[in-house]
Order: sequence, then C-alpha cells, then structure tokens
Amino acid sequence: MSQQYLINHTSTIKEALVQLDISLGKALFIVDDANKVLASISDGDIRRALIKGHSISELALTIAHKSFKFIQQNTTKKEELEQFKANKITLIPILNSKMELVRIIDISQIKAMLPLDAVIMAGGKGARLMPLTQQTPKPLLKVGDKPIIEYNTDRLASFGIRNINITVNYLGDQIVDYFNAHNNHQIDFNYIREDRPLGTIGALKLIESFNNDYILLMNSDLLTNADFEDIFNNFLLKEGDALVATVPYKVNIPYGVVETKAGYVTNIKEKPSYTYYSNAGIYIFKKECLDFVPQDTFYNATDLIETLLTKKKKIINYPILTYWLDIGKHEDFEKAQEDIKHIKL
Repeated sequence: MSQQYLINHTSTIKEALVQLDISLGKALFIVDDANKVLASISDGDIRRALIKGHSISELALTIAHKSFKFIQQNTTKKEELEQFKANKITLIPILNSKMELVRIIDISQIKAMLPLDAVIMAGGKGARLMPLTQQTPKPLLKVGDKPIIEYNTDRLASFGIRNINITVNYLGDQIVDYFNAHNNHQIDFNYIREDRPLGTIGALKLIESFNNDYILLMNSDLLTNADFEDIFNNFLLKEGDALVATVPYKVNIPYGVVETKAGYVTNIKEKPSYTYYSNAGIYIFKKECLDFVPQDTFYNATDLIETLLTKKKKIINYPILTYWLDIGKHEDFEKAQEDIKHIKL
C-alpha cells in the first residue's frame, strides 16, 4: 500500500502538510480506521484554505474533497483512464464495493488496467542452461541488471495487471523470497507449489479462485515488449475463447520448389520463402476454459488448445511483431545480454 499518500481522518492540516512533503506534493487520501477512503486533499486545497483563514490545527478532513475521483476494483475501462490523464489526474485510489482502499495507482506510470489474472510458469529446471541453473532457478538468472522473470512482472504491472500467480517447483523458495523483497508495483503475488511437474497448465487447477474472467498464461523465461493491451483487445474483438500468441518464423528455401499433383507439375517457385507461426508461450483463456483441465494431471497449454479445438471453441492467433526472445539455451541467454542494451522492455 502507498502509505505516503495516506493520512488518517484525525490528521490536522499541519500533519497533512508534513505528509505532502513526504509524497513530493502529490495528492493525499484521507482514510478512516476501517481503511475506507473519505476524501482527497492537495497542496492547493490547503493553500486556499489558509488564505480563507483556516488554522493549521484544524482537521484536514474539514477542507478536503468528499467527492473525489476513484476507480472501482476490476471495472476500469480504457476510456476512463484516458479521461483521468486528460484532466491531469495521476493518483487514483482503487476501491472495493465497500469503499475500502485496495491500492493507489499512479496512472502516469501505467498503460492500461486490463481485467486479467496472470499466471507465470516458473517451475522448470532450466536443464539446458546448466551449470548456470545449478544453484539459481532460471527465472532468477539476471539479464542486464535484473532477473528474467522480473521483466515480465514489471511489464504486466505496466498494463495494470496486479493479480499474478507464479507456479514454482525447482528452487522455488528463491523466487518467493525474491519477490517478497522486491515488489515495487504492489503486485498481489500468489505462489502455486507443484509437488511434481504438472505441465504448463496443470498447476492452474491448484488455484482456488481468480479475480477476473480472463486468464493470461505465460512462460517465465521470455523477454518481450509485446503490447498486452493490443493482445487482449484483439481477443475481445474477435470474440475468442482462447488466444495463442505466436512469433512469425520465415523459412527461405535455397532451391527451386516444384509443386506437383497426381504426377503432374502444377507450378515452379524459384527459391521461395514460407512464413510459419511458432508458439510464443503466451496465452489468454476465458476462465471457463479451465474446466477442461484435468485435476492433478500433467497437462500442457497445448493440450488444452487441442481439447478446445475438438469442442469447436474459437482460438485466436495473435502474431507478435515486436521484440520476443525465448531464453532456453546458452546462446539465447548470451543474446539477451546484448539485446537488453538496446531494447526497451
């Protein structure tokens, strides 16, 4: 919780001034003992009140705005954020149905507020990266100045995704300890411990509940600047049941290709190029799709996609045309160290 932006309903104007100095002049929110937000107050509100003759010993609540702007938890629309930005409102409290404070966000630091729960798969051994992963789980290997997985949690947070589940197994306690000490974005982390490998989606059956109707599932060992808002909007626009993000992979044939049918030549293509789409390790599912995932069974996301196809569900393809790298081998890890110097994630 952003305590620097909060004062109690018993605080005086003087105490509000002190807190505003700590918050670098940004607005404050006044809460009662039950953590309900009662009002907002700014430096300008206090200056105008003092000009009118109010004393700094008065309660800050007496001069605060009772009709303050806020966002209802899990209901934010893109247009709402844009309106706040247009009105130069940056600090916004997120409130639940009881008007209790959930968190405070600085919308100048986020791109969207997507109604997604995220699941990051981080339980693998990273065998191909041995000996680097002998004592360190692959998601915590550093690329540049921070772990691989933190690039992903930071990016998810920049799109307003705060409910992040992380599946852990191999050296999983290190991942838990890391995020207990490094959580600058007020993320609600939930850790799913696999007693044995359950595949890339089997562990989702261990999650008791989700806060949203859509689940974003991704590998922990990706580096990408994919636009999650565009991915989600594309998913909604096409009314999909699930989405598979893909990476275009171009194959150049160094010879002329002869196409035939029933023993006859139908076409000749000189050194053609073909584009295929590789799985990018990023998915979106409607929550009800998880009903098809078996309990306590090794099950991959691709298994679920195949099941959904047999059920005639609509699967959307989203090609990632920006930066994407799967760090699976030593050469990928070395490439990431160079790319991070030039790619903004």
